[in-house]
Amino acid sequence: MKNHNLIKARKKKNLTQDQLAKMLGYKGKQSVANWENNYISPPLETAILISQLLDEDINFLFKQNVQETHTRKRVAI
Repeated sequence: MKNHNLIKARKKKNLTQDQLAKMLGYKGKQSVANWENNYISPPLETAILISQLLDEDINFLFKQNVQETHTRKRVAI
């Protein structure tokens, strides 16, 4: 399931995946594509920076990812 909030927020700022990646210090768009496709989640520091760059609340952009990670950790315990 895609991270539609992240995709919409990026497009609202008229940024490509490659442009956002470069603003974050990444060489290419692969990491952004992986986050948007929910293959992986960005590190917390990167998620905070993304929320600042896109002028969106971090919970709006990554809430589902944070909840799923928290649930997986609780199940593992």
